[in-house]
Amino acid sequence: MDITYPPETQAFRSEVKAFLADALPADWHGIGALDEEAAWAFARDWRGRLAERGYLSLTWPEEYGGLGLSKLHQVVLMEELALAGVPFGLPQDTFGVKMLANTLLRWGTEEQKSHFLPRILSGEDTWCQGYSEPDAGSDLASLTTRAVREGDEWVIDGQKVWTSGAHHCDWIFVLARTDRDAPKHRGISFLLVPLDQPGVEVRPFRMMSGQLHFNEVFFTGARTRADLVVGGVDNGWTVAQSLLGVERGEEAATNPILFKAEVERLVELARQYGKDQDPVVRQRIAWCWSKVEIMRFLGYRILTGWLKGAEPGPESSIAKLYWSEYHTEVTDLAMDIMGLHAQVPQGRPPLRTYRTDDPGAANSSASWSTTYLIARSGTIYAGTSQVQRNILAERVLGLPREPRV
Repeated sequence: MDITYPPETQAFRSEVKAFLADALPADWHGIGALDEEAAWAFARDWRGRLAERGYLSLTWPEEYGGLGLSKLHQVVLMEELALAGVPFGLPQDTFGVKMLANTLLRWGTEEQKSHFLPRILSGEDTWCQGYSEPDAGSDLASLTTRAVREGDEWVIDGQKVWTSGAHHCDWIFVLARTDRDAPKHRGISFLLVPLDQPGVEVRPFRMMSGQLHFNEVFFTGARTRADLVVGGVDNGWTVAQSLLGVERGEEAATNPILFKAEVERLVELARQYGKDQDPVVRQRIAWCWSKVEIMRFLGYRILTGWLKGAEPGPESSIAKLYWSEYHTEVTDLAMDIMGLHAQVPQGRPPLRTYRTDDPGAANSSASWSTTYLIARSGTIYAGTSQVQRNILAERVLGLPREPRV
């Protein structure tokens, strides 16, 4: 494991720091310090600044509007944005800029890249992810949504669920079964599907935190062009796995930053409620602090493999299990510190619907109690804790496989 940064990336870090110092107000405390309307206005404007600077497409080849820099430059950028408390674009850029664009760069045809990449970068097209289904969540290869070729189009029937932000999007990339007779990890294709058509119905549903973020998406004879298959027909599982590895390096670098900032807020919360001298609370805070430090070094380990181009391995399951289970503990402690105050939330709840509240957020009961609810979902999305433990037990420790139905 190498935790040093080469000189060229350190020079780039200085460039990013100078950009942030010039672009942000002198009294900037993080996007979490803004009210909801101001935060969304800032995020939209900020996305434009990042795009103009070339930071949204930092690692893309120059012929597609990128700067052609390395993965490590991308990590440096994400670290500095996290430290400054500013977002990387808008929420759906996770799916468009980070996930789909990088997948197209690796697997897309020249026509797909030439058409979609500029529209993703400009924000003209917004994307969501059509993976999970009611009976195929963590066992994604069991999906039953199917696509049948009819002339120059694919006809799609089925249902997706937990589709983040679909009610705000124009397009969805969908895993669909295109060969029903193939083994379950084969015969799947990765399709690009327009949402604005009669055969698609998007139904938002409310989370227990009160937020509207996830959706069900129903396909009933929905159609997309035959050439909008990425990576070839029946090769969708391989494409999907490469997409899931896109965020691994960035998250390994930024998760420890965001979670450390959250622990610092927790220390202040304990002071605010007069619990900072309570020996049990102090012990639990120390445990949280040590866990975040371990997370940082685990992140370096993951980052080292990612930068070498290694495919996602056991460390991805270790990291997902680690941070998601940790987050339930730190938010449990926040609720215990606030006591009955946590039952009557006051202040602004988080704008984010996953992981920590934004940097700069007030230490309000609404911030912590909503994050407490969100933390529970972290043990479910992107592979449940039970599935991650099974992966580690069977593939790393060599324990007997769980009986299959």
